[in-house]
Amino acid sequence: MPAAGPARLAVVGSPIAHSKSPAIQAAAAAALGLDWEYGRAEVRAGGLAAFVAGLGADWRGLSVTAPLKEEAAALAATLDERARATGGANTLLLGPRIRGWNTDVGGIVHAFRESGLEGAGTAAIVGAGATALSALVALAELGVREVAVALRTPAKGERLVALGAELGVAVALQSLDAPLPAVDAAVSTLPAAAPAVPAFAAPPARLLDADYARADGSRFADSLPDGALVEGLAMLLGQAVLQARVFATGAVEEPLPDEAGVLAAMRAAVSRPAGEGEGEA
Repeated sequence: MPAAGPARLAVVGSPIAHSKSPAIQAAAAAALGLDWEYGRAEVRAGGLAAFVAGLGADWRGLSVTAPLKEEAAALAATLDERARATGGANTLLLGPRIRGWNTDVGGIVHAFRESGLEGAGTAAIVGAGATALSALVALAELGVREVAVALRTPAKGERLVALGAELGVAVALQSLDAPLPAVDAAVSTLPAAAPAVPAFAAPPARLLDADYARADGSRFADSLPDGALVEGLAMLLGQAVLQARVFATGAVEEPLPDEAGVLAAMRAAVSRPAGEGEGEA
């Protein structure tokens, strides 16, 4: 059952003003009847430990975004398997012993399965940051055994190659300028400000664009057939539901009461026109 009583939570990172987490988690709290105060805090690299040390006993949890996910993992006394694999945590449950989770992996798995893709053999990842590590774990959970990674700096791909070896996934690195091979599934982790994207030898069956904040939609939309694009919002909501589980129940495996209704409330909260209610520009 969800935790009772008032609690404070927030999303932390830098920059943070664009985050949709306050709207999403406020909607979850309302749907669950929980007395949560959920805000946001600008915390720069190197500052998470001091921020957490200054929080009072009424603080229950934190959603963690860039550039703090590795710092969050280092703060936690225990980590779930996905956080251990990626070396980063995006969810902290506070208390005498801080506990950490990576719900980004589950968000990616959720997004693909919601689109109708239950499994895949080959995949591609564009980019090599923290989200790429989560994407690799998610793709492995979907059955992928071969992944091509397009990146600008080869040295940044070494962690992906090492993680792939642990997961039993063969990771091949290539330049962003080279066409990606034909694959079953792909994940783009490129930020909104990134320039041109690589082409595919053939369109993947599904491509998840993790950039949910791009105002003009996915940069891949024109190059994919109908139904192939998986929007980043599906990933965002998928990981947010898992975070809500942690904040409310203390366990990521325990579904929320009427979880489908909670997810619908979350989606509605970020689908409102800018300036209406809790919605953000």
